[in-house]
Amino acid sequence: MSPPPQPPAPPPVLSIAAGVIEVRGRFLVARRPQESHAGGTWEFPGGKQRPGEPIEGTLRREVLEETGLGFGSAVLLHFEEHSYPDRTVALHFFLCVDPKGEPEGREGQDLRWVTVDELMRLEVPAGNRRILEILSEQFEGAG
Repeated sequence: MSPPPQPPAPPPVLSIAAGVIEVRGRFLVARRPQESHAGGTWEFPGGKQRPGEPIEGTLRREVLEETGLGFGSAVLLHFEEHSYPDRTVALHFFLCVDPKGEPEGREGQDLRWVTVDELMRLEVPAGNRRILEILSEQFEGAG
């Protein structure tokens, strides 16, 4: 008799850094490309951590690559693991303090400044919902 089939391996965990960039009560968000995972939804700029890269290094690299912005310091606001059917993501949401430069969609993506109230109405990836609740609690009535 042959051994029972093994269950499929769990999907890999992707470590993601996301930059919450706030200026005068407005947050910078980017629209994901239609052909990507969660395509067409809005998210904070950021991306995947490279092997051996510190997570804050990922944050600085990805925010610069996507928007052209630098920033003074970063404070971790929220960490969450979220499982999608095809992947699990370890999401590190950082507040980017003292942003420098004018943002532009360097990868062809739409960028938008939104109030916290507008942010709550945008379609976002499921893994981003909790950070929106946190921001809504912290910035209630700011927009």
